[in-house]
Amino acid sequence: MKTLVLKPRHLTLSLLRSVTFDQVQIQLDPSCKEKMDASTETVSAVLRDGRTVYGINTGFGRLAQTRIDDAQLEELQSNLVLSHCTGMGPLLDDEAVKLILALKVTSLAQGFSGIRQEVLDYLIAFYNEGLYPCIPSKGSVGASGDLAPLAHMSAPIIGSGKVRYKGEILPATEGLAKIGLKPMVLGPKEGLALLNGTQVSTALALLGLFRTENLMTAATLAGALSVEAAKGSHVPFDPRIQEARGQVGQTDIAAVFRDILSNSPIKQSHADCDKVQDPYSLRCQPQVLGACLDHMRFAATIFEREANAVSDNPLVFSLEGDILSGGNFHAEPIAMASDVLALAIAEIGALSERRIALLMDSSMSGLPPFLVAGSGLNSGFMIAQVTAAALASENKSLAHPACVDSLPTSANQEDHVSMATFAARRLSDMAQNTAGVLAVELLSAAQGIDFHKPLKTSAVLEGVMARIRKDVPFFEKDRYFSGDLELASDLIWNGELNSLTKVDYLPSLTA
Repeated sequence: MKTLVLKPRHLTLSLLRSVTFDQVQIQLDPSCKEKMDASTETVSAVLRDGRTVYGINTGFGRLAQTRIDDAQLEELQSNLVLSHCTGMGPLLDDEAVKLILALKVTSLAQGFSGIRQEVLDYLIAFYNEGLYPCIPSKGSVGASGDLAPLAHMSAPIIGSGKVRYKGEILPATEGLAKIGLKPMVLGPKEGLALLNGTQVSTALALLGLFRTENLMTAATLAGALSVEAAKGSHVPFDPRIQEARGQVGQTDIAAVFRDILSNSPIKQSHADCDKVQDPYSLRCQPQVLGACLDHMRFAATIFEREANAVSDNPLVFSLEGDILSGGNFHAEPIAMASDVLALAIAEIGALSERRIALLMDSSMSGLPPFLVAGSGLNSGFMIAQVTAAALASENKSLAHPACVDSLPTSANQEDHVSMATFAARRLSDMAQNTAGVLAVELLSAAQGIDFHKPLKTSAVLEGVMARIRKDVPFFEKDRYFSGDLELASDLIWNGELNSLTKVDYLPSLTA
């Protein structure tokens, strides 16, 4: 099995995709140990000198003014982890937990957290052995970091909480025994270092981003199929139009459409038609999807930067011997960028739903009503479009910005929070909705293309048609349709269509 080396400040989107979706092992770059050892020595020096430093020998949050005796420091860290295990809701799935573990290891390994490598070795073992802490999905406000979910991630280290191993949920002690480990006793500051940070929000945001990339691929393919099904014009994709405006995303998306649609016999068949302009849902795809792509890239920049960040508190600066309290745990960058990405996900689906509606309308598309012969006796795609409208409408509510809301916590010590965890978590729900909308469009447009036989579409789109028809036959008359829509949605969700365009919408942004 392939092993990926986690090197702080060098995590790329490509590596993070692999960490999330591939069957790999992880290991920490050996160069990290020296800095980690120096930071733990700085913590030890604070205790030897009898200094009072937040997070090492004090209470937490509003209790930061309470000094804790040295004899109680191990209990302090254990109590911190246990008291913060307050999450609720469905458990995060294995992909999310894998990414959280890798992000937490990389952040703590940078030598600013006062934590031993032995603690990180447990997290690495969890990842490599497939022992996933059970992390409830709800209960974090995104400051001071993702406290509750990270507490659930950390609890198995000390033998508490539950884990998922080979699909079975077990008490942490049983799970540890299965991979040859025993509960560990955390040292000063180590519990706080584990709990503080933005790794849950960041992991969920990255998952949303990766799924949005799959949506963008599907949207360009489905949109191009709809252009062909409606015998739309290719002129709106002309590079001169894009250059006149100068928007980068628009220019890039138009180039993708030109590639996808090139040398189409369907297009050639209506070269001399008298249609002047298509509806916006066909004609303005470079402008709308291009804006979505620009915002995806913005979000990707923020998420990749945060994946490489140190976001716990306080931070240990060993060279100067200082331990400084700040606010790197505040996940506002993730919250705001997630809100931006939510807009893109919603708009990809909204535009797709409008193209589906166009294909249903025979006066607009020139195709049989509701894309079925014998309409009236057969309803065809009528209610599939209703489903797409329902999903697109749900995304409008979910797209409301999360970062503008804040409820103070910890007796007003934490008086402004980011709500980043929800902002990021809802991205996957939105992406699932948009995958459903695009699934309806893929099948609708494919149905329209088949009505043009014996004419064919472009080579790329013929490949898409072949992949669709492998699972979903032509809609001759009304049939149980839900299973077909699920199959098409899975094609999008799992990224199976990505290889048909070979476009990398989000190249690695790390220098």
